[in-house]
Order: sequence, then structure tokens, then C-alpha cells
Amino acid sequence: MKRTLHVVALLLAALAFFAPRLAHAHKASDSYLTLTPHGDTVDVRWDIALRDMDAALGLDESGDGHITWGELQAARAMLTEWAFAGLALSVDAGACKVLTGDAELGTTTHSDGAYATLLARATCPGDATRLTVKYTLLFDVDRLHRGVVRVKGGADDTIFVLQDSAREHTFEGVAKASPLHFVREGIGHIWSGIDHLAFLFALLFPAVFRRQPDGKWAPVPRLRDAAVDVLRIVSAFTVAHSITLGLASFGYVSLPSRLVEATIAASVVLAAVNNLRPLFREQRWGVAFILGLVHGFGFSSALADLGASRDTLLATLVSFNVGVEVGQLSLVALFLPLAFLARNTQAYRRVVLQAGSAAVALVGAVWVVERAVGLKFLPF
Repeated sequence: MKRTLHVVALLLAALAFFAPRLAHAHKASDSYLTLTPHGDTVDVRWDIALRDMDAALGLDESGDGHITWGELQAARAMLTEWAFAGLALSVDAGACKVLTGDAELGTTTHSDGAYATLLARATCPGDATRLTVKYTLLFDVDRLHRGVVRVKGGADDTIFVLQDSAREHTFEGVAKASPLHFVREGIGHIWSGIDHLAFLFALLFPAVFRRQPDGKWAPVPRLRDAAVDVLRIVSAFTVAHSITLGLASFGYVSLPSRLVEATIAASVVLAAVNNLRPLFREQRWGVAFILGLVHGFGFSSALADLGASRDTLLATLVSFNVGVEVGQLSLVALFLPLAFLARNTQAYRRVVLQAGSAAVALVGAVWVVERAVGLKFLPF
């Protein structure tokens, strides 16, 4: 127990040391693309982080760590050409042409810092009611980059996210929402989010055991016992995730994004260490709920910064959280029966529960440092 307390104390000390840096650091790379169709034309507004532009194009000529308006203006033609090379719009009749020569350049601020704003117009060979968006910006240097797209349609907007694994989306009808898109986003948030997977598996590894009064794990007698416990855990996580995701997306709570990401990594460490040394005597669903509150902030900034309507945000959040629950339960359905069959073996105890938990804790600790100082040690 003393060793565990030392680990937790060191982790908290590290978070306290890095906290001033976290408050000023940025979140994961996103750009914000707003499209407004008008017959056979589309108005385009594109907000791209200055730090991303600088990393790709070297805009900071003075090397002082700040991009001035003069430096941005001097690179206007270059950055416009670079940005719109990563975006293609088309309708059923063919490709739309973005009039980059007439593009206007400005600046704006999002939750994580300064952005350049590009305003342009695309002309299409037909009506833009059915519009296909293909997005490739920055994927060659950052596979985690996301393009958060908002298609404006009067009182109703449609939001979708484009990423390296899903670079193209076809939008149909200016007043048609896309709930299934965000159900898929929620599933992808679990399946492709390595930190969320690590956290979930740290909770699943001991699911086929029960903690005894002496702190040791004993196998459960029935699969049903394990299934009920896991259902409570993942549902508690989703409920908590939904609460903070909603509060942050609607602007009621705002936290520095890098602090959120580092704290998510710390929650991975705590969940894994608890499998090796009992830190939490309470029901594990309660622990999942508390830690799930932190994870809910992880996707909220992308939605909040897009400025969508309240109704659109609400529909998006409901769809997204349905996807989160489906993604979690699909993993449980794959993992739990195999774990139950192997629960009495030394291989499961030593390799999966002990070594697996230790590996997750180690990786999580590295993530804490990475996300605190903006360095990259791991390839994932």
C-alpha cells in the first residue's frame, strides 16, 4: 500500500508541477470549416490554427515564437494555396471551383489560441443541395488532425467530422441532420481513441474477478456476475462522459484542453494501478463515473468552438453518446467471454491482469508527461 501511495503522490506532484504549462498549452489539432450553400455557389469560412500553419509553412520568419499580422499577410498567397489544396468540394454534376484568388484573410481566436480565417466562395456546375466534401489538410503530418465541418442551413445546421480514417462525406439537404454520423463518431471515439481504449481495458481486466477483503482477486463463479458488473461500469462511464461533454459543449464549464488531456492520461494510470494495488475500496462503477467526468471534456472543445445552434449541439451530443455506449459494449462483448474462460489460468492473472495493467499504467504515465509539455515519446 505504501508503494501505491508513493506512485499516486508522484503522479499528483507531476501534475501540480506541470499545471502552469497546461493552462497555456493547446488541444489536439482541429480546423473549423463552415459551408453555406446558395444554389450553385458555396460560401466557405475556414479557421485554421496559426500553430498548424506555422508548422507546415514556417510563417514565423523572425523566429520569435509569434506570428505577426505582417508575417501572415506576406504569406497570404502561399497559405491560401496550401489550405485549399487540402479541400475539394463537388456536386453530382462535377467538381466545384474555389476562387482562391478572391479569398479574404483574417484572424480569430478559439479556445486554444489564435487562428487564421480564410473566406472564399466556390462555384459549382450544379445545385449544391447534395454536396461532397473531401478533406486532406495536415493528415500527412498529423494523423490525429480533425476537420470539424458545419453546413449552415437556416435554422438547422449539420455537423460532421472528417479525419484521416474518414476523409470524405456527402451532405444532402440543407435542413437534414446526420445523427448516424455522430453515432459512428462516438463508436470511433472509443475504438480509435487509444487513451480511451487503455482506460476501458484497465477497467475490464479485473471484470472476471472480485476483490477480497485481503485485497486479492478471486474469480467470479458465473459469467452473468461479471457481465452485470461491467454493464454498470461502462454505463456509469457513459453517463458521466455525457454530463461533462454537454456542460462543456454548451459553454457552462471551460477547462484548458491540455490539462484535460493530461488528466485523462492520469485517469488511465489510476485505473491500471488499482488493479495491482487497491486504491479504491468503493464499487468500481463509482470510480468509472468519477473518472468518466474527466473524459467527457475530451471531445467538447471541437463542438463548442464551431458555434453551432443549441438544437444542433443537443442532437449531436445525443448521437455521439449513443455511439460511445455502442462502442464500449461491442468491446465488452468481444472481451468478456474470453476473459471468463481464461480467468482461472495463471496466464490470465499474470500476463493480462498484472502485466497488462502494469503496461497500461506505464504508457499512461508517459502520456501524462507528453501532454503536459507537448513532447512526443510514443508513436501513439
